[in-house]
Amino acid sequence: MKRNRRVKILATLGPASSDEAMIRKLFDAGADVFRINMSHTEHDAMRELVRRIRNVEASVGRPIGILADLQGPKLRVGKFKDGKVDLAPGDIITLDDNPEPGDATRVYLPHPDILESVRPGHRLLIDDGRLHLVALECDGRSIRCMVVAGTRISDKKGVSLPDTLLTSGALTDKDRRDLDAVLAENVDWLALSFIQRPEDLAEARKLSRGRVGLLSKIEKPQAVERLDEIIEMSDAIMVARGDLGVEMPLEQVPGIQKRITRAARRAGKPVVVATQMLESMITAPVPTRAEVSDVSIAVFEGADAVMLSAESAAGQYPVEAVATMDRIAVEVEKDPLYSGIIFAQRPTAEPTGADAVSLAARQIAETLKVAAIVTYTGSGASGLRMSRERPQIPILPLSPIESTVRRLSLGWGLHCIISEDAKDMEDMVDKACRLAVEHGFAQPGERIIVTAGVPLGTPGATNMIRIAYVGSDGAHAA
Repeated sequence: MKRNRRVKILATLGPASSDEAMIRKLFDAGADVFRINMSHTEHDAMRELVRRIRNVEASVGRPIGILADLQGPKLRVGKFKDGKVDLAPGDIITLDDNPEPGDATRVYLPHPDILESVRPGHRLLIDDGRLHLVALECDGRSIRCMVVAGTRISDKKGVSLPDTLLTSGALTDKDRRDLDAVLAENVDWLALSFIQRPEDLAEARKLSRGRVGLLSKIEKPQAVERLDEIIEMSDAIMVARGDLGVEMPLEQVPGIQKRITRAARRAGKPVVVATQMLESMITAPVPTRAEVSDVSIAVFEGADAVMLSAESAAGQYPVEAVATMDRIAVEVEKDPLYSGIIFAQRPTAEPTGADAVSLAARQIAETLKVAAIVTYTGSGASGLRMSRERPQIPILPLSPIESTVRRLSLGWGLHCIISEDAKDMEDMVDKACRLAVEHGFAQPGERIIVTAGVPLGTPGATNMIRIAYVGSDGAHAA
């Protein structure tokens, strides 16, 4: 199936979209990658979802990516004697290590690392910022706070810490169990929540041993401050605007989104824009005009993918939400301004042979108006380098490795194809021409560009460009 857009759509699965027939409908509507949220999915349910996605993949004959999203450290207060208490600005409440039910003066905080890390003047945002506290006194076992804004706190509400760098890592015991389970199912991407620093990726990197791509969700101010380092340690990035909008002033989020998107593009790492993109479609068959503009901005900015959360997982119109996002992306990419904006934001090529080849391939392709760029890749790095160039023509990465093409399904403009390794140079060019024709990207008489590493099969050694004519039989014309 050939998409008519370059940006990818990532759809979250859930109660509204967990059966195989619905997953197929979402794929047909435009979903390229499916997200499994491990915050709400038990291991058996996750395994069944993976099986259903792979069944759909087999039936459509196209690689489909799967992203497992780890919950991360969920910081919550304890319980109250009456389930909730009313507060007012200026009131004093203490968060402490006493597990007894709370009242209007204190509440249990079952996170020793918070009690040890918060300092006077730090903000504590409860229940997605509905209650705003500021720390007055801290002794390692309790935090005496003053209410700045908000009027109520109730059982098990979440705690956000925009000013505090926690000593604990990004993986909880639950995350480690979930990580083992999803690795056993050969998922393609692992999303890490509440990353604060590049070191937070080290444990996941060690445990996964290269079997899955690591996607860092940028949702904390501390992560924004060390953005370039986190991008360098990650395989992909997500602009997780939900928690980012809680921990940072809302008016700063659009600028941060652009900063993250451009930084990831410079690094050649896929970047996903997520959260509340078509939020009203949870309950309505059409989005608001503002939501359409929001999705359009992400596409204009050159994001690799845009994501649906509750819209496809629990909404009343999951297929319509995917189809709407697909239509928006297609129209944006047709806009006369689109190519100019994408071209203006192209990053400078890195001083490596592989990047020079990708840059040259894009320039030759656009000068000669070729039909497609076909790149042979083992690890997927060559495909992502070509995607980084944002060429105006389709990119067809070919790889014999199933996990590689599935992982590349997140990348901008990539139509990934599983193909056996070429035997020699002529076989390589013939395969490229035939597959470009079979998948609807080239016609006899047109030209394509082929990039590869010579000697063939050498990983990480893209060093060759070939201009090839497609013959009348679909193979290379000498």
